[in-house]
Amino acid sequence: MGFYGDHVLPRIINVACGMKMSDPQRRRVCADLSGDVVEIGFGSGLNVPFYPSNLRKVAAIEPADVGWKLAQKRVRNSPVKIERSGLDGQALPLPDSSFDTALSTWTLCTIPDVVTALKEVRRVLKPGGTLHFVEHGKAPDADVRKWQDRLNPIQQRLFGGCNLNRPIVSLIEEAGFTIKEVDQFYEDGAPKFMGALSLGTATAS
Repeated sequence: MGFYGDHVLPRIINVACGMKMSDPQRRRVCADLSGDVVEIGFGSGLNVPFYPSNLRKVAAIEPADVGWKLAQKRVRNSPVKIERSGLDGQALPLPDSSFDTALSTWTLCTIPDVVTALKEVRRVLKPGGTLHFVEHGKAPDADVRKWQDRLNPIQQRLFGGCNLNRPIVSLIEEAGFTIKEVDQFYEDGAPKFMGALSLGTATAS
């Protein structure tokens, strides 16, 4: 990705995604995680403070070395065992049917082949395992969607391929998950074109 993508962008994401207005969403999406967890797009570990303390372990999938370095204080202070277990959500180096739950937060917007990544998550989940997600994406209102489409090329250039207008729920279903519950809303304090969130769980068959 070059110097900007490898060294600067992870620090920008750490600050932008670490804003307090996102804490309620992180708390909600992490609350019912259980057992062995795979988290794609671990980043700088912003979800770590919200993990239930009784998790057995977390397999962190994170491509950016700088992001992993920024996470180290959170990792060290966590009562949960966390291991960096892969770099690419599109090709998880993990066995089939080996995890109870999976976590994705503000990640599906950026992965180039997002359906392949979601199929990989489904592969490593045990039958009946759940994906817990909170993602920004395609807005429910037509006027907001127009702005998302206009601004998407700029967003992609500035934020490492991040898309404003992906249909998150449809993509999860396309990968073979069954949506268990989903709450779609605009995040308080965020511009609508960036803050159209989908928060929920989906079950692996």
